[in-house]
Amino acid sequence: MDIIVCVKNVPFTQEADLVLDASRRDIRKDNLTYVINEWDNYAIEEAIRIKEQTGSNVTAVTLGKEADEDILRRCLAMGADQAVRIEPGALQPDAFMTAVILAALLKSMPHDLILTGVQSDDLNHGVVGIMIAERLDLAHAAVVTSLKPEDGKAQISIELEGGQEELSWISLPALLTIQTGINEPRYVSVMGIRKAAKKEIRVIKAEDLGIQSADLQPDLFIEEMFLPPETGGAEILQGDISSVSDQIIRIIREKGVDL
Repeated sequence: MDIIVCVKNVPFTQEADLVLDASRRDIRKDNLTYVINEWDNYAIEEAIRIKEQTGSNVTAVTLGKEADEDILRRCLAMGADQAVRIEPGALQPDAFMTAVILAALLKSMPHDLILTGVQSDDLNHGVVGIMIAERLDLAHAAVVTSLKPEDGKAQISIELEGGQEELSWISLPALLTIQTGINEPRYVSVMGIRKAAKKEIRVIKAEDLGIQSADLQPDLFIEEMFLPPETGGAEILQGDISSVSDQIIRIIREKGVDL
């Protein structure tokens, strides 16, 4: 079975003080370190586990610059067989363009299963995987929490609202977006890193994928970003249900909302 995993290099912002850049359309990233997107880390781990059980072939793919090859080498160190980087050139892809470019490459590659993360740490759109599936006309499912391939199909669990899960079967080939917690991603060994450093990463230019120019225009335009205002913290409401309800109504009216 051929498995492709789409991964992304994202800035690590959890412990950083974020500062807007001069354009106020993005944050300054020159002092940030980059890591593999958390959801994608679970996706590549799931692919490697399937490989270990079934002898599948795993390819990691990313859309990014040369510096983004670090996460591909990490995937190779985890156990991926091949890695491919799509060079965007001067393009600054939004979610739609990213899906278009990835789909253009993936349609030319053998695939029984394509895995992506549910969303990315930096933008949190949560749409790229499903848009890829639509462009490739693949069966797909989102927020997958368990996966067991078997004879041309896969048994999957999908996370629903309210802590519920749906168990179902999906025919292969298919695309699945993987939720965190589906597994426990392994640590990358020093030996694995050394071996990965010697492996070739295939580089393909986005301009060579035969994409129509109309599909390489952004659909999302950011006018301006704002850092959240500093506040005095949360107000804890106490009392029975009736008392708390009255307090909520009072606060809403004080904010100028007409009930």
